[in-house]
Amino acid sequence: MSLRGRLSLLGAAAIVVAACSGSAATPAPTTAPTTAPTAAPSLASTAPAASAAAAASPTVAPSATPIAGGLLDKVLKAGVLVVSTDPNYAPQSVKNPDGTFSGFDIDVATEVAKRLGVKVQFVTPDWSLITAGSWSGRWDASVGSMTITTDREKVLDFSPPYYYTPAQMTASKASGITTIDGLAGKSICAGEATTYLDWLQGKKLDFGTLSPTTTPPAGIKTVSLKTDAECPQTWAAGRNDFQGWLSSSTTVDGAIAAGLPVVKVGAPVYFEPLAIALDKSGPNDADFLTALNAIVTSMHQDGTLTQLSQKWFHADLTQGPG
Repeated sequence: MSLRGRLSLLGAAAIVVAACSGSAATPAPTTAPTTAPTAAPSLASTAPAASAAAAASPTVAPSATPIAGGLLDKVLKAGVLVVSTDPNYAPQSVKNPDGTFSGFDIDVATEVAKRLGVKVQFVTPDWSLITAGSWSGRWDASVGSMTITTDREKVLDFSPPYYYTPAQMTASKASGITTIDGLAGKSICAGEATTYLDWLQGKKLDFGTLSPTTTPPAGIKTVSLKTDAECPQTWAAGRNDFQGWLSSSTTVDGAIAAGLPVVKVGAPVYFEPLAIALDKSGPNDADFLTALNAIVTSMHQDGTLTQLSQKWFHADLTQGPG
């Protein structure tokens, strides 16, 4: 969405100290969710998130004064990091019947907030609004498996990638399709405002060294739904106006595990670097981004992200392809 700088945990802490004059304890994933007691934005839904491990995590709350009126200043004064996420994108993120959230991205966001020394609160705007930028302060960060692209970098700032996913073509079992060539001329579903839809429509995607070199099947038509997770869900509900679906392999695996009538078709068509996003048009995010980059680097270094990846995906997707 590789951009990741492999700093040692000591080096990561040094970056934060230089930028924020913070201090750290021995890192490890959080053991319990945190939520904000304050009211969420009007589109918000808040809830605690399950996290992965046992010991206390380091915090990087600054002792020096952050940039006045900046994003870090806002978050620390509020004591809350407001994070946008998808309520229907298991296993990355899902809103449970009791109103809580769970998933890989939920655990990552909760851990980032803990290392900042604040609580976390989740909101669920449409993905198209998140990727467009101009959030007007309604949330502070997107922890939603967003691919870093040059187009998005025009309006968003990104952390280093926190994990990577293969983009996997899928077909309904009822279609009988078993090869990517078998999807030629068919209708294929993808989520709105996603790299999957862009790729299917023949748009050039720039991920740096991971930029796709593949092309979609010839003559396809696209069907876009609010999220690509809805593609197999509508198949299961009896909708049959598309025969294929393109999404992260993690959501495909989740759909198959849930018993939905889908099969993987061919090898992944590309790999995505996925990162935490901030709004360039929002409050000054320079010192927040410095702290965030150090946190993501330390979560790679101390094994937190690997542990969360194994927990939710049963594989380590934090190192990138190859």
